[in-house]
Amino acid sequence: MTSNESQAPANWQRGFWCLMGTQFQGAFSDSVLRWLVIYLVIAKKLPKEELDALVSDSGMYFAIPFLLLSMLGGWMADRFSKRRVMIGVKMMEVGIMVFAAFALGSGKTPLQLAAICLMGVHSAFFAASKYGSLPEVVPTTKLSWANGIIEMLTFLATIFGTLAAAWMARTFAHQPSIGGFILLGLAILGWMLSLGITRMPAANPTKPLNLNFIGELWHEFRWMKQDRDLWRANLGNTGFFFIAALLQMNIVLYAEQVFHLGETENSALQVALAIGMAVGSILAGKLSGDHVEYGLIPLGAIGMASMGFILGIPGIERAWFTVALALLGIGGGLFIVPIAAVLQHRPPADRKGSVQGAASWLSWVGIAGAALVQKELNMRLGWSPGQVFWFCSACATIAGIYVAKTRPAALPSMLARWMGRTP
Repeated sequence: MTSNESQAPANWQRGFWCLMGTQFQGAFSDSVLRWLVIYLVIAKKLPKEELDALVSDSGMYFAIPFLLLSMLGGWMADRFSKRRVMIGVKMMEVGIMVFAAFALGSGKTPLQLAAICLMGVHSAFFAASKYGSLPEVVPTTKLSWANGIIEMLTFLATIFGTLAAAWMARTFAHQPSIGGFILLGLAILGWMLSLGITRMPAANPTKPLNLNFIGELWHEFRWMKQDRDLWRANLGNTGFFFIAALLQMNIVLYAEQVFHLGETENSALQVALAIGMAVGSILAGKLSGDHVEYGLIPLGAIGMASMGFILGIPGIERAWFTVALALLGIGGGLFIVPIAAVLQHRPPADRKGSVQGAASWLSWVGIAGAALVQKELNMRLGWSPGQVFWFCSACATIAGIYVAKTRPAALPSMLARWMGRTP
């Protein structure tokens, strides 16, 4: 394993915050477009079976590009300057939002799902460069903090994007293309912000392109399995995104079928979860200090499992449901931030992009799997949304047990440090 000393410049703050601004805009626009389409579908008052299918399909359409293109995005992040890749991707987003405005105005759900798919293409290319660039943009001692910031801003973007989508669905109910033009303006702003990202050289400018992405994935997986912490971080990352995606889809259905809420109140539940994730992410960054705090991972799993069980209790009041969602989000933030830091810190500089591409591919396997599981549980097995929450709780429990068995000293050591019993 090669050295991972930070290449960050002394005045790294400007480039870092431009990267954060670009990421915030992209995550916000992703969220707005996806939820705007979902709310427009809900407004059609379709039968339950069709609504369940379309909610899961929207997640699948966003996931498919990641499954097909994540390794290509990883190759681009290594072969070219990550800054150049991100600028190019933001230019592509401008064109995508022109199409999205047309799709929203057409009222045709297939075109709207195609717009979601195109944003998935955008995000698949952006992900590896975005996460892979952090070790080059910030000093090594700031990596956990930077991960806390980027995760917090991502979930805040999700909060505001969900709320904005509900507002647009209501305000522009008869002219939804206006929402698309707003997203077009934001895409131009995101491109302008990307110009301020720290300049960085290509990590591996002679890296050949392997169009057999399955073979490339297999090669990366074999390499990553040599590093136990890196491989386990990939498994944890995949499990997290499976649970998160299943939860998010199930909240929509629970709000519609159990609480009978409109778009704005429905989005408020998503906001509670996202606020919790933002708080948990920034808390994890602070608690980690200048190192990766592995003990936060099982602690976060405990939080997700216990709150997921509470969410499934029949007849739970909406206020307690909202509180449990926020607490579950805090657990999720504690869980994912140290995992993200491991994925960025441990690979050598010349293959960080490839590792991020493989990790992104696995995470979207989890998201696509969540869409399929949601459809099976709801439509084939007839599970209630509450029972799906219990399924999510069981998955988080399994993740916590796995971490506890593979790193049994992580949580006790962290608690001992907090109580001042060890140096």
